[in-house]
Amino acid sequence: MELTHAAPAADQGDRPTAELPKAQLVRLSLYWLGLSSIFIGVSQILSGRIQFEQGGPLYSPGSEGTTLFALTVAGALIAALVQPTVGSISDYTISRWGRRKPYIFIGSVLDVVFLYGVATSNSILAVASFMVLLQISANFAQGPFQGYVPDLVPAKQVGLASALVGLFQVLGNAVGFGIGSAAVATDSFFLGMMALGALELATMVSVVWRVPEGRTARNRGGRSWLSVAREAWATDILRERSFLWLVGSRLFFLMGATMLINLSLFFFAQTFNLPQDKAGAANFPVLAAVILGNVLTVIPAGRISDRVGRKPVIYVACAVAGAGMLIVALAPVIPVVIVGAAFFGAGSGMFLAVDWALMTDIIPKASSGRYMGISNVATATAGIFSLMTGGRLMDIVNDLATYGDGPRAAFVLAVAYFALGALLLRPVVEPRSRRDEAVAAPA
Repeated sequence: MELTHAAPAADQGDRPTAELPKAQLVRLSLYWLGLSSIFIGVSQILSGRIQFEQGGPLYSPGSEGTTLFALTVAGALIAALVQPTVGSISDYTISRWGRRKPYIFIGSVLDVVFLYGVATSNSILAVASFMVLLQISANFAQGPFQGYVPDLVPAKQVGLASALVGLFQVLGNAVGFGIGSAAVATDSFFLGMMALGALELATMVSVVWRVPEGRTARNRGGRSWLSVAREAWATDILRERSFLWLVGSRLFFLMGATMLINLSLFFFAQTFNLPQDKAGAANFPVLAAVILGNVLTVIPAGRISDRVGRKPVIYVACAVAGAGMLIVALAPVIPVVIVGAAFFGAGSGMFLAVDWALMTDIIPKASSGRYMGISNVATATAGIFSLMTGGRLMDIVNDLATYGDGPRAAFVLAVAYFALGALLLRPVVEPRSRRDEAVAAPA
């Protein structure tokens, strides 16, 4: 394994100033592809078992959304605690591999073990238990990993680096969605789970082997590791008002976005009355439309935000994604769903690129593992809140109205979540423009 040394920094709170090669920025972002694919793919595979595995332990006609929520809620809530805590601990870690890599390696290996457990379990309790373990291991890796962009990327490259992060998150979502949909369409649930694990291991190697370390570890000052872990939840974070409002904005946007991801299979099976193979296959043109929208907007959005600011681009992202979800919710035929998915993909691509950049702009850099971990409490819990509200709404509407109208109602709720995401962004105070930073940097 290639060992690297920390780059010197003038101040533990400042960004580094040396530009990174483009290849290094790509390697820095690649692990997001593996991380982002896991829970998207697992959600699709579990949805397939719940909807179509007649006689199986997860088969739940009439309560599909509620069952998926029950399988995933405990793990997601635990993840919201694990990620900031381990991220904060990594800020102080000293090892031969640096302060982030040991956690990334261990968490990735355990992910494969627990994916196997989810794939081979045959009861709701067993699946839910392995989902808890999977959330712990995935967030054990993700919390420290998120500190790399603030650790390594200078201010002038934040827009590009964050756009690449957004791009690989998008690609990871797409690949995980595709693997899960293929597993449902071909009734290959076990192979789908193992493919997700193999993808994460492959992308993990690129980071652990080739990405250098950034700033040196913080000094613990003789404190115990338990004390360091508790620091992640210290009340000083309440003074970071812009950070807290941005986390709230991120939560509601991602709740809207995960509504389509979590409920798409139910949408095609219930609303359009498609059988298992066709419901799984119907996800592929939708996936292609989302990817197209993402790819067309994610890099330009990051670049544009360097010039006009982050918040204006995020407002546009909320509007475009909301319009796309409304089209999907009202679509009379699948081709119209695909059009809506393209708009949704464009909005989510813009958001993933620029929201990340704004987050790295406003957090204290010396504690990047802690703050990025807390920011992704929104990421970890968005899917659960989405299922708790949208999944339950789907079951209620299916029961009280026409079976198949439930997913449409959930997608309309997603539109409201995008609007709330934009509203909560208003109190966020954006740092001075990137253009001003570029002018001030030589001085």
